[in-house]
Amino acid sequence: MGLGRFVVTRTLNLVLVLFAVLFLTIALAGPATDNVLKRGVGIFVKQDIAFTCGKQNPPAFCRDANAIQEQVRTMTAREIENLGLNEPWWAPKRLWYSLYSLATLNLGEAYFLRSYGGSSVVRDIIVEAIPKTILLFTTSTILSLIIGLFIGIRAARKPGGILDRLTSTIGVSSGVVPIWWVGIIMIIVFSYGFRIFPARATPLLAPSDPQYIPALLYHMTLPLITITMLGFGGWAYIVRNLVIGIMQEDYITVAMAKGVPERNILYGHVLRSAAPPVVTIVVLSLSGSLSGALITEAVFDWPGMGRLIFNAIGALDIPIILGVTYVSTAVYLASIFIADVLYGFFDPRVKAG
Repeated sequence: MGLGRFVVTRTLNLVLVLFAVLFLTIALAGPATDNVLKRGVGIFVKQDIAFTCGKQNPPAFCRDANAIQEQVRTMTAREIENLGLNEPWWAPKRLWYSLYSLATLNLGEAYFLRSYGGSSVVRDIIVEAIPKTILLFTTSTILSLIIGLFIGIRAARKPGGILDRLTSTIGVSSGVVPIWWVGIIMIIVFSYGFRIFPARATPLLAPSDPQYIPALLYHMTLPLITITMLGFGGWAYIVRNLVIGIMQEDYITVAMAKGVPERNILYGHVLRSAAPPVVTIVVLSLSGSLSGALITEAVFDWPGMGRLIFNAIGALDIPIILGVTYVSTAVYLASIFIADVLYGFFDPRVKAG
């Protein structure tokens, strides 16, 4: 199977899985989704009537408040019926509208949460939170990978040495220690003890302020250090194991017997062979970073996707919960697709399988 057919097959699988997830989301949400969509229809109807009554020659009903309310109820009921929202969620027209609304993040307005600009539209709130999650978690993932690659390669060159044992210890222990617990310790030490970093990672400045970006980067420093400190050990342990395993292959032994320099073997052959699994883990880690970390962002009060879903769950803001769930699922599926394509590019055996 060629690369083109491989990509097409993976794309079709991605689309099918995405629609299956959307279907399950709608089925699990049940009446809550109906209420969200009906409320969204009512909001759009009110906006339309307000625009109509704001014209120079408004209709006669605009002169009476009771008549306006009756017009809102009549038009809302008509739109709900036209969209099929008066039918059960599994009805074809109703199911299609629900799928389309989720796929386009057309979930109306949030119940309680608002964006920094004051918008209650779900799409605006989510779009505002995504860049901050990308900034923190993608940066920490890249830093952890760079440090982990450097330490893992050096540890693999002398198996059983001090650095190798230390790397294995850090790699195992970093995956056991809860990041939120370390975050609280870091806040106590560096925010309340030494007073180097602020305890709250959200700047008090408005996003429109010219000093907002530098303030955001400064507030990001403590959570970035914490996440990177607990993340590089796992990468170093993975790279160490991959490199040691590849160094025992026959073709590496032959290359060493021929007198090929160790540096050329390490960077020209070993890392190339380790690229497929490393790339896969990198892509999946980056996809996870886009969804944010609920407890971590809540501890540091970082204004990203994790804190958004944390606040939405606390306030039972169903439109936000549905929107974040869909975005996280779509990002994760897209990352799996990218990982499959990259794996097939680096390893031709995957395409032929």
